[in-house]
Amino acid sequence: MSQTAEAAPGTARTRTRSAFWIPFAFIAVLSCLWALAGPLFSVPDENAHATKAIAQVRGEVVGATEPGKKYLVVDLPTGYHYNHSAMCYLFVPTQSAHCTASFGDGTGRNYFENWVGAYNPIYYYLVGWPSLLTDNGAVGVYAMRIASALLGALLLAWAFQSALSSFRSRWLPLGLLLVAGPMVLYLVGSVNPNGVEIAAAAALWASLLRLLERHDDRLEAAWSALPSWYLWLIVTVSSILLANARSVGPLWLVIVVAACVAIAGRRAARAFFTRGRNYVWIAVIAAGTLFAGIWTLATGGVGAQAGAGDAPLVGKGFLSGFAAMIRFTPAFLEQQLGVFGWLDTPLPWILYAVISVAIGLVVVLALTGTDRRSAIVVLSSLVAIVLIPAVVQALTIGRTGMIWQGRYGLFLFLAVPLLAAWMLSAPAGARLAFLSVRVSWVALGLAGVFSIVAFFAVMRRYVTGFGEGIGKMFHPDWQPPLGWEALVGLYALAMTGFVLWLGFSARRIAVAEDARRADRVGAR
Repeated sequence: MSQTAEAAPGTARTRTRSAFWIPFAFIAVLSCLWALAGPLFSVPDENAHATKAIAQVRGEVVGATEPGKKYLVVDLPTGYHYNHSAMCYLFVPTQSAHCTASFGDGTGRNYFENWVGAYNPIYYYLVGWPSLLTDNGAVGVYAMRIASALLGALLLAWAFQSALSSFRSRWLPLGLLLVAGPMVLYLVGSVNPNGVEIAAAAALWASLLRLLERHDDRLEAAWSALPSWYLWLIVTVSSILLANARSVGPLWLVIVVAACVAIAGRRAARAFFTRGRNYVWIAVIAAGTLFAGIWTLATGGVGAQAGAGDAPLVGKGFLSGFAAMIRFTPAFLEQQLGVFGWLDTPLPWILYAVISVAIGLVVVLALTGTDRRSAIVVLSSLVAIVLIPAVVQALTIGRTGMIWQGRYGLFLFLAVPLLAAWMLSAPAGARLAFLSVRVSWVALGLAGVFSIVAFFAVMRRYVTGFGEGIGKMFHPDWQPPLGWEALVGLYALAMTGFVLWLGFSARRIAVAEDARRADRVGAR
């Protein structure tokens, strides 16, 4: 073996720290900017999740049942009283956020009827603690958003580190930026367990695939510079967070694990499940998942029977629910690309076209430029984002009605570009290797533009409303913390830096892989 090839594992290990800390820094900044961008409770169900977290960290783990109240009631401390006019702009895209009442200004109620009052407590402890540090309700909720953003940044940085700490990663800088799109950063930077659920799923996809890859003796150990115990740590933490984020979490965990095992192949799976020391980690994951299941069953967290006025299709059968889900699939896909607010802030159609081109490039190349097995993996991921949500919602349609939103299946959607890039980075995609740097720069640029303009569009929606011209933003009705000009400027700067780092990373990885391949040929 040549000297260059012998040095390659060590070279890969020197990149593992930067492959974590640089993405963590960029994602933390970007998601914290999203946390500051929108008025309080402008994210779906954030009022319920925030008030539960505020009450829970003060000892009220499950809300109380009170006569005449439809939902559980949680008590709110002084400084955190809730006024419904805080969301006066809801479902009126032409209305700015200037009409909002300041959270905790003393004009609201000292309780909240909370439809998530019995949800799994783990997420709420992780993000609710900053509210204990202040009696200012607005400051407390913004601080909780930032805590959630940092937790999500940790998980997403683990996804980047797991994927990039390998020689088989020349297309993955592109796939990973598509995973960390504006809708993911938006949800991560809010008080809503959906964001951490998505980030945990991303970390699990990348780390479990790398871990399974290490169990295939046909592959070189040097392809992953991370030690097995560290990959297991990521897999374990992300699995437990995914299972406990929402009531359906254990099912999502099973789906991700089963998909990763199928992608890795029979040989890797057999070695994985016959290695005794792996079961220590599996037992920890099983215990965390068992807690999630017990909590959901004990508290009725799967939801009670909905009334006819609560949601469409209450009382309908499986086929009606399945047909409705298939019919609304285009709307769900649009929501996953980026429909903000309480689904009342869509983006201009041209932006959806831009990001669709970026995603389409990597997906089409994976379908046409790899081997049959890789194409089947990517095609299966495309089918999964349609069929799995349809089946899950159809099974519960009679009890819950049609309550599905695109963000619920975002953990599946983000797997499509990730798996496409993964397969292109494998030996099966070798014949398209010469395109990786060029395509990555083009698609990264499109994804960066999409993210920046999406951030600006959401800012405009709350600063002036969509009914006013852009010029009115310089005489705003409402301003976020730091001002919208500073937030947009910082976001554009951070996203541009992130795109440049990923583009140069793609080039560096490609050069290293080409050199390694040349060394192999020379050694023969």
